[in-house]
Amino acid sequence: MAIETILVAVGPMDTVRTADLATVVTETAGPLGASVVVGHAFTESEYEDVRDDLDLEERIDDVDPDEVAARRAPIPDLIERLEDADVDCSVRGVVSDHGQGVVSLADEVDADRVVVGGRRRTAAGKAVFGSTSQEVMQSVSCPVTYVGDRGVLE
Repeated sequence: MAIETILVAVGPMDTVRTADLATVVTETAGPLGASVVVGHAFTESEYEDVRDDLDLEERIDDVDPDEVAARRAPIPDLIERLEDADVDCSVRGVVSDHGQGVVSLADEVDADRVVVGGRRRTAAGKAVFGSTSQEVMQSVSCPVTYVGDRGVLE
């Protein structure tokens, strides 16, 4: 199976692992000439909050989720790192439940690989709060690379 498109799904907590995500993605995308889609899923309330934080005056229905995602940390930093490594990349945003949003983005961009970051959690924490990365790993139809951060506990 050729890897032509890689979706790297990021959220605001991925700021601590942006360098690791960029390294993992460039190590794969660079040699293969794969394009990278940096994706972010917003819940409706997060989308409204971020839109307000970015001082976007348009009605929420008129603001492109791709534009909002492109301006939300850590995406600008990740894009800069990918572009510095000569990796072809773009940004996609979706308003949805986090896990399902990432799964739908993977389907929409026809991803051959998904890269997700995650926090170390206790078993009880996973049971109570769920895990976006776990949902993605169980639901997408392509291989998933998980980039953890051992220094961050929830």
